[in-house]
Amino acid sequence: MKIGIYGGTFNPVHYGHLRTAEEVYKLLSLDKVLFIPSGRSPFDKPELERAEYRYEMVKRAVKGNRHFEVSDLEVRRRGRSYTVDTIKKLKKKYRDSELYFILGIDAFLDLPCWKQPDILICLASLVVISRPGYTFIDLASSPYLKGASPVTLKALDKGKINECSFRVSENQKVYLCNVTGLNISASLIRNLVSSGGEIKYLLPDSVKSYIISNKLYKNR
Repeated sequence: MKIGIYGGTFNPVHYGHLRTAEEVYKLLSLDKVLFIPSGRSPFDKPELERAEYRYEMVKRAVKGNRHFEVSDLEVRRRGRSYTVDTIKKLKKKYRDSELYFILGIDAFLDLPCWKQPDILICLASLVVISRPGYTFIDLASSPYLKGASPVTLKALDKGKINECSFRVSENQKVYLCNVTGLNISASLIRNLVSSGGEIKYLLPDSVKSYIISNKLYKNR
């Protein structure tokens, strides 16, 4: 199987996350996308809602989509969560599958600062998705994309192509995917909830109802 691994805080999950997962699923012909809400982040984030709440919101958001699943792997873990540790566990669970770890351009640029990045890129292929405020040509300086052609990167930025790949290790590649840039952010949703604004059409109704019933993001 070809499994997309979509990690993040999902604080809260919204249509931007879901649309990205759907487009990557289609572009790379994946068998499924596994959402993994983070547990305790390596970085202190005071605005981060409790992990069990964020997991439940993702669970509701993906319900009804047969090729979307959610995992509580990081939610159940004690201590801080690191991507490389999560991928190692998934490699053991899905021994006969190919893993595709999904992350944004901004996160990929920060990859050298992650825990054991050289091991991470040998465990799973990376799927780098477009992000508002960033361009693919920014990746020309990445130590993990030394073979990337500036012409190809510019073609992605201009929308002339939607996907391309480069080999970064003996068994793994980096896939660059141009996805629909929905101008929705979790921070916008949190601020709207806190100020009494309307969040309808920014995220699934099931997630909105969960936020309201559990009084999440109030008085922030």
